[in-house]
Amino acid sequence: MVLEKLTAQTFADFCSQASSKSFMQTLEMAELLSKRGCHVEFIGLKEDEQLQVASLLYSIPMTGGLHMEINCGPTALDSKYLPAFYEAVKIYAKENGALELIIKPYDTYQIFESNGQPISDPNNELINTFLDLGFTHDGLQTGYPGGEPDWLYVKDLDGLDENNLFKSFSKKGKPLVKKSKTFGIKLKKLSRDELPLFKEITSSTSDRRDYVDKSLDYYQDFYDSFGDSCEFMVASLNFKDYLENLQKDQDKLGQRIDKLKLDLEKNPNSEKKQNQVRELSSQFDTFTVRMDEANEFISKYGTKDVILAGSLFVYTPQEAVYLFSGSYPEFNKFYAPALLQEHVMLEAIKRGINFYNFLGIMGEFDGSDGVLRFKQNFNGYIVRKAGTFRYYPKPLKYKAIQGIKKILGRQ
Repeated sequence: MVLEKLTAQTFADFCSQASSKSFMQTLEMAELLSKRGCHVEFIGLKEDEQLQVASLLYSIPMTGGLHMEINCGPTALDSKYLPAFYEAVKIYAKENGALELIIKPYDTYQIFESNGQPISDPNNELINTFLDLGFTHDGLQTGYPGGEPDWLYVKDLDGLDENNLFKSFSKKGKPLVKKSKTFGIKLKKLSRDELPLFKEITSSTSDRRDYVDKSLDYYQDFYDSFGDSCEFMVASLNFKDYLENLQKDQDKLGQRIDKLKLDLEKNPNSEKKQNQVRELSSQFDTFTVRMDEANEFISKYGTKDVILAGSLFVYTPQEAVYLFSGSYPEFNKFYAPALLQEHVMLEAIKRGINFYNFLGIMGEFDGSDGVLRFKQNFNGYIVRKAGTFRYYPKPLKYKAIQGIKKILGRQ
């Protein structure tokens, strides 16, 4: 077996055969990484001139050498070749000046139901393979170690179409989506020139949730690299139109109430109609409250379309991915993110993609993870990855440099 550098086309052709592959292992991501200052190359393991494993490998300078990384890879059609590939990558990293090699495999460690109950055995063999080859393991963690999740919420779209997707949502998810469709929300794909609007949403969200947002030029580079394989989507609402719709719906409700009251005059002892009048009158009052709120929004924002939330979606032949998002809390009552989620699943189905990756959750199932609660509305399941594995070709040099950096206060 031999490890070789591959052309971009050879890499892409090989990966197209895989049933499961991350967007991190694509030509588009290679272009993005290159734009962001990384050195990118494609490598593969061959046996008898037949390519068995392929991966995007990127490197960036670090004190004393290079940081090399394979993120969400490699891609293999037969997992039996993976140990040989990892061993070959170790040698390649050492020969090419790496001080640190990191591999974050996309292989599944364990599968769980939507509520966090395990439905498969843990894949300890995956971890042992790396340990036997001399890698260290960061451990099985929760949260977002290094800013990236090991716990993913996903949904199979196989067998679903635009007619039955809604029915596949959870009992809480269905009314959420249904309600959001009553407000007159519009969905729009942003052009490159409109990306500052997306940046405004994510900046506001990152400030509120205390995480580091990507820069505008990153989003622009992403747009340029992924092209039609990504969508920067926003949900917006015109509050003047919203108010007019509320008025129409309230008028219709008022007509129903008036009719019931006329019926009650003829049959005042009808308990059923009395209950209907009380219920519809309560709904009528709710419309009044919502109309007052709409007028407040009009006073604040005028009659222009106002963005409520936004999301970045990525599409590959193997999966659709929910990558970045943001929203404004004052518009939470409109449930715009739910409509964006329905959109990406419908778009994935149109593109012939049968798997949707909502990406990260905390991996905590005590009710504290609001992101998990939102994603559970769409009735998927949970996949846990094995995490991060590290190899140091020159461990003594690495430790010495880390020690010096610590003394100098740079770590």
